[in-house]
Amino acid sequence: MPEVGAAARPRLVATDLDGTLLDPQGRVTDRTRAVLDELDDLGVPVVFTTGRPVRWMEELWDAVGGHGLAICSNGAVVYDVARREVREHRPVAREVGLGLADAVREAVPGTTFALEHTGGWSSEADFPGHPDDVAGRTQGPWAEIYRDDVVKVLAVHPDLDPEDFWQRVEAAVGDRVVTTWSSSFALVEISAPGVTKATTLATLAAEMGVAAHDVVAFGDMPNDLPMLEWAGTSYAMAQAHPSVLELADHRAPGNDADGVAVVLADLFDLRR
Repeated sequence: MPEVGAAARPRLVATDLDGTLLDPQGRVTDRTRAVLDELDDLGVPVVFTTGRPVRWMEELWDAVGGHGLAICSNGAVVYDVARREVREHRPVAREVGLGLADAVREAVPGTTFALEHTGGWSSEADFPGHPDDVAGRTQGPWAEIYRDDVVKVLAVHPDLDPEDFWQRVEAAVGDRVVTTWSSSFALVEISAPGVTKATTLATLAAEMGVAAHDVVAFGDMPNDLPMLEWAGTSYAMAQAHPSVLELADHRAPGNDADGVAVVLADLFDLRR
């Protein structure tokens, strides 16, 4: 598998953030920002496709570029950056969310739940906090905190291996939702049926008149797999999860070496 492979010049760039576009400290480096600015000048849209909720994106919006769209919450939210508003969202229906929680609790005792909605997040009382999340959350019984605008359900377990937990959750919920994971601990991310980074990106690309074969995508974790499989050209980061390395067409340098910027500069013959 080549480190930086040749490809026809893409018309759209889709990139994950954590572990991919962002450096290990979660920043857009000067080198990466310069490449994004050059692509913006060329009129090539760069769509951020992230598992992050909208509230974790504020410091990154100026790097999106002139087209001003991002895909958040693993495809459940399309965000209009210029207007600072959710353009569309694809919710997990209440009856589905309540039912899947019951199924997972029975199959994997010790699981606790939280939910991301378009205006913030809520959780059960025992769900752990996140050091990067300074936003307040509503806490309470699952049925009481569940809302109509839930875009992602989060399930966490204190003891299990991340991949083992995901497999057990997936077996419990079947095809009523989409499950994936992208964390170093046992956290499963659950979206509405048919909702992935790939399905939402495909819709946006079609609106822009861009076919899948004209898209180059970058990722590092299992929640990126559908997007990498859909895109005409795909890159796994050097430090990516083994499943991502196996699926992707090419391998990019790691995010500690501005890997996305290195590949894009090569593909578009940009200044280094």
